Amino acid sequence: MNEWDAGAADDEEAGAVMRAVQRQLKLWRESAGLTQAEFGAAIGYGEELVSSVERGRRIPRPEYLDRADEALNAGGRIAALKEDVAEVRYPKKVRDVKRLEAEAVEICSYNNSVIDGLLQIKEYARAVFSSRRPPFTEEELEQQVAARTARQAIVDSAAALPVFSFVQCESTLRRPYGGTMVMRTQLEQLLRLGGLRNVDIQIMPLGREGNAGVDGPFRVLRLKDGTNVGYNEVQLTSRAIVDPKLVQVLEIRYGIIRAQALNPEESLAFIEKMLGEP
Repeated sequence: MNEWDAGAADDEEAGAVMRAVQRQLKLWRESAGLTQAEFGAAIGYGEELVSSVERGRRIPRPEYLDRADEALNAGGRIAALKEDVAEVRYPKKVRDVKRLEAEAVEICSYNNSVIDGLLQIKEYARAVFSSRRPPFTEEELEQQVAARTARQAIVDSAAALPVFSFVQCESTLRRPYGGTMVMRTQLEQLLRLGGLRNVDIQIMPLGREGNAGVDGPFRVLRLKDGTNVGYNEVQLTSRAIVDPKLVQVLEIRYGIIRAQALNPEESLAFIEKMLGEP
């Protein structure tokens, strides 16, 4: 999706936000007595783009809103809309996950497919998304990468919250998405993040006979209000799991997975050893 293009028609939340932004922009322009052509000339954009923004066909970029604020003497009121636009710029499932993560005091993740998205460097993330079939367009690819990296600030937070537990199957460290140098940088990133006070990274060796995670990747999030939520992402589907009985199954599985994996210290040593391999 080009960052100028409006989102999916069935994304009601994004649609409601963008309609409010469009109304504000149109009201401010009309109050200033400017036509779309005059307003476009004042902010350095064409009449067609101004019309597309006001009709909801295009999403205004941050610089568009900044220039509009200045041209219309809005005193920061239009520029402030950038926060609302930023929240709905990414796909709905990304926003939903980000909200869950923001409410969590602990995030537990098991993955035997790829390195967890919160741990991925930009180049690794791009390589993962590039392998998708049917392929993303270049614009969609950049949006997916931007959405993934936008979530990662939560891990390296100065507040050291939430607490993270990641268990990665060794296979995710062996598959060289992006090539050897990208994978080496990715492993170095795991070492750096694994040294943070609020992050534990464990490796499930391929030589382990038992693995309670054979059904695939999943997450368990412990929220601030005391409830636990599971999260599962599989082919073409992602969903939050709130049924206490199902969440309990995931919690039990995760506890067993952690016990089966190398402990955090052994895991970091394992990654360091891999970096020394030819």
